[in-house]
Amino acid sequence: MSEGIALPALAAFATAAILALLLTPIVRRYANRFEVLDQPEERRVNTSPVPRGGGIAVAAAFVITSLGLLAADSLVGIWPVGDAPKASEVVALIGGAALAALIGSLDDWFDLRARWQLAGQLVVAGVAVGLGITVTLLANPFEPGSIHLGGVFGAAFAVLWILGMINSINFIDGLDGLSSGVALIAALTLGTISLTSPIDQPAIALFCFAMAGALLGFLRWNLHPASIFVGTSGVMVIGYILALLSILGSAKVAVALLVLGVPIIDTFWIIVRRLSRRRSPFSPDRGHIHHRLLDLGLSHAQTVLVIYAVCLALAVLSLVLSGTGPLYAFLGVFVIFGLGLYLLSRAAGRDDAT
Repeated sequence: MSEGIALPALAAFATAAILALLLTPIVRRYANRFEVLDQPEERRVNTSPVPRGGGIAVAAAFVITSLGLLAADSLVGIWPVGDAPKASEVVALIGGAALAALIGSLDDWFDLRARWQLAGQLVVAGVAVGLGITVTLLANPFEPGSIHLGGVFGAAFAVLWILGMINSINFIDGLDGLSSGVALIAALTLGTISLTSPIDQPAIALFCFAMAGALLGFLRWNLHPASIFVGTSGVMVIGYILALLSILGSAKVAVALLVLGVPIIDTFWIIVRRLSRRRSPFSPDRGHIHHRLLDLGLSHAQTVLVIYAVCLALAVLSLVLSGTGPLYAFLGVFVIFGLGLYLLSRAAGRDDAT
């Protein structure tokens, strides 16, 4: 494990948390003033209008803290010279996060149709790939070693990974504190993994802890009953940053697959079900895992805590497994999750089409 990184990690986490804690009420005030509100409807759980756009506070806290980390490193050197991220990677991570927040805020403001949201996601993914963010290695589940991706294949995988991560966060963003809490667990896990041997990437770990801090500060205002929602700006920022943090460096895509197994697999099965019924994969419904748990009689808070517990268990599993272990575990969770959704649907007595 990298030496001497504990204090900078704690400072990054605390700074981002305090910034998000202070910035979120300001964003909420302006969202209320300009009526950027999430209105109640059948598939939503809020019974009154709630401000959205909290992702602006998360993005600002992360960007400011990350710039502070870069400034501190240039002055006193807080990570080894060989571990310093490339300038293009820094621009993709920090600049891309700001761009994602800006594009997402347009949907928060104007409530755009799904096709325009997808266009915005493609823009931020394209910017990241244009700055050199690609996936070059994947764990090989069939034999020792890695699968090497190059050129167009690595770029295409990166685009799909970013899009998938953003939409996974989007699809699970249905209860107060759910998406931000799950993302917090993922960011902490990726940060911890980045400090362990043989990965040993303290710079990437610090960015992970900065993201975790920003999410924790925002979560204070987002827990049930939420006074502000993360909004599309938050979905874009959270999904984008987690996608890039798992790409930068080695062996973390499989880890992110496992840690974020609940939203990723939920997204997959939801899309499969919608397409099988000849519906748009982006058409809203009440078929998500959190809706199923609510239909079983769990309260809002109990449902969120159950999903937190599953994500924490998967996070611990990702920390103890190595090599292709996380990938095999993900495949196992994939099958179990699909069976679980089917059983929950039967137990709740609901038609999957609703």
